[in-house]
Amino acid sequence: MSRIIAGAAGGHPLKSVPGDATRPTTDRVKEALFSRLESWDILSGARVLDLFAGSGSLGIETASRGARQVVLVEKAPKAVAICQHNAALVNKVLKTNTVTVQRGNVDSVLDGYYNSVLRVPSKTFDVVLLDPPYPLTEEELAITLDKISKILAEDATVIIERSARSPEPVWPSSLEKFADKKYGETHLWFAEPV
Repeated sequence: MSRIIAGAAGGHPLKSVPGDATRPTTDRVKEALFSRLESWDILSGARVLDLFAGSGSLGIETASRGARQVVLVEKAPKAVAICQHNAALVNKVLKTNTVTVQRGNVDSVLDGYYNSVLRVPSKTFDVVLLDPPYPLTEEELAITLDKISKILAEDATVIIERSARSPEPVWPSSLEKFADKKYGETHLWFAEPV
């Protein structure tokens, strides 16, 4: 069972997705990631998009630490149900509706946001978290990253969590890697709009 590490809802337990279809981010990696994000002071008031959300623990952690809007995107029915449960928990603790869940394919959801952006330019995200499934090919990830780049705020941060054995993502010309860090079997990549 994972938990919210810190912030207004820190210590509350989160449900995990049963089975081995998802791989939860370890507390060690989560603590290191959020320590870094807080040192950059990018979570307070941020609009966050958590793609391939699994249980939603990363996005929910951002809500506990001051994000003003968090959207969890997941397509697997069991994971969607867990996301909804965990979102309801943190929203109750925070006494807000900060976290919402959107069921669907990540690329379709991104296409929908991009079309909204064309009509309403304020629909942009400050932080995007991706923990894609290992079977996702590098080419598919590159297409997703290109779509993400179209809905980012000017000073946004994109964080990708992959296996330490995965190659560096192929960055679209609109995104630039500025940091990366390995934690055992996990590799985090950080990018920003060019």
